[in-house]
Amino acid sequence: MTVNTDQLYFILDHTPADQNIMLVGKHGIGKSQILENYYEEKGIKVVTLFLGQMSDPGDLIGLPEKNELTGKTDFMLPYWFPLDDTPIVLFLDELNRARPEVLQTIMDLTLNRKLAGKTLPGGSRIISAVNNGNEYQLTDLDPALVSRFNIYEFAPSVEDWLEWARKSGIDSRIIDFISENPEYLDSAEFEMDEGNLERTPDRRSWHRTSCVIKDFDTLSEREKPLVSGIIGNKATALFFRYVNEHNVPSASKILISGCFEKLSDLSVPELCQINTALFRFVESASYDKSQEEILLENFELYIDFLNKKELSEVEAHFISLCNSSTFPATLCLIAEKKYSLYEKILAFVGAQ
Repeated sequence: MTVNTDQLYFILDHTPADQNIMLVGKHGIGKSQILENYYEEKGIKVVTLFLGQMSDPGDLIGLPEKNELTGKTDFMLPYWFPLDDTPIVLFLDELNRARPEVLQTIMDLTLNRKLAGKTLPGGSRIISAVNNGNEYQLTDLDPALVSRFNIYEFAPSVEDWLEWARKSGIDSRIIDFISENPEYLDSAEFEMDEGNLERTPDRRSWHRTSCVIKDFDTLSEREKPLVSGIIGNKATALFFRYVNEHNVPSASKILISGCFEKLSDLSVPELCQINTALFRFVESASYDKSQEEILLENFELYIDFLNKKELSEVEAHFISLCNSSTFPATLCLIAEKKYSLYEKILAFVGAQ
């Protein structure tokens, strides 16, 4: 089975440090960044080694030198090797892109926590990441090496990415686009018509896109070539059309800025999109805590709008979100901080 980000955190919390973990997944899904953020919060250093870039074992274990005391060959410690007893997380990225001779060095490291006779500090953890699929140029892994890892297929959900994107300041136009078109988050949804050099979107490329469009209030034909080199022609055309034709206000504009004037002109599917976007926005807690009061007030105004319009399909969709287990923090916040809104939601649900 596949695991999402929350499930991965649970695995990391409950796996002993002396058991190795292997994450199997597509490129560009944020494996290294998720691990770095997780362990950074715990104050543990993550050392990332890109094994696919190493040409021979010396790149991993260091250069040989003569020990003047013993007259025997020793190895200079590599730059990353800890010199004190502080445990680290050693992240072996691109494990199945490494040369066979490099993989032989990894065998002792994963079994005994030793590298050229030097032992990692107690409590250190080894995590590897591999790509899996016919589209990659990969090295077959020795079954004896594979057996030294607990293996998990890692597939962070769209919700995982949206939550991270809101907290990380990703351009709101991208967040809104992916919220409503989640199939465009990863390149697996696109066929490559022009060979391997045809760009397709992935989570990493959407992050880069956010960085380059942040200074453009509008997106025109002039910016298209800039973006197409990051996410490809097809995704760029879809994204630009969405940005320039989309009239649905974002959850932030509704809950923080109180933008309600366009709601009456929206279709039923568009209002259902807003329902989901509002719950996602509150659940992610990506807003400033000082904005909480105005957020709850505007959420109540949105309920009033739905009650006034008597849009049965939109109301039914809203109720389905209230009854789901996807947004528990949202309903808890409303019940604790805005009971008048909670009463309206209960009445809203009870009337159906």
